[in-house]
Amino acid sequence: MAVNQYLDWSSSPITFDRDDHTDCVVSLGVYSLVIDPMIINARLSKVLMDGGSSLNIIYLETLDLLGIERAQLQPSTAGFHGVVPGKKALLMCRIDLLVCFGTAAHFRKEILIFEVVGFRGTYHAIIGRPSYSKFMAVPNYTYLKLKMPGPKGVIIISSSFEHAYECDVECVEYGEAVESSTELASRLEALAAETLEPKCHARSFEPAKGTKMISLDPNNIDGKVLTIRADLDPK
Repeated sequence: MAVNQYLDWSSSPITFDRDDHTDCVVSLGVYSLVIDPMIINARLSKVLMDGGSSLNIIYLETLDLLGIERAQLQPSTAGFHGVVPGKKALLMCRIDLLVCFGTAAHFRKEILIFEVVGFRGTYHAIIGRPSYSKFMAVPNYTYLKLKMPGPKGVIIISSSFEHAYECDVECVEYGEAVESSTELASRLEALAAETLEPKCHARSFEPAKGTKMISLDPNNIDGKVLTIRADLDPK
């Protein structure tokens, strides 16, 4: 008889009830879950928990803040969509980092694989589904809380609507700035191309079909010619 192989931490039930209710719930499901885990030895205040992402993402700028040297990075050949509409972003490299949730009195830590990207982001990092599964974590976007099993019971990580709102505003402002700069660069390139491009091309004045050229001088001494319709008599 086969024996079920249960995942680690699967014996701890995780529930949400009125004990998790905040004094005021604002715009149900609108705000993102932004938390502050420890990564290596630093607490990062803007880490997005994104259950729609199949990757964990961290930025080079964040690695610089953590004091991680480029030599520690490993090559990556993966790619992902969704950052720039219709375009695929290539990942530069990847790195294994120790991530810790909870407090000094009660915490969980795991090694997570992060894909490293070179462009700037408004978050310090993005943690996706692989981490949800590894920590057996359950998010609640109504109360903006994250729960996971720990050695002393369920660990509860709380965020706030104010913090989520500030992060959303920063994301919108950054997105608008990037879009404006990209649009401006495109317009300048188009204007430069239009200015440098000759207004008259050699092929712009080719004889139309259905015409013919006749000499104005019967003896064709001066070489002057006239273009007329092909069906007209040269005389």
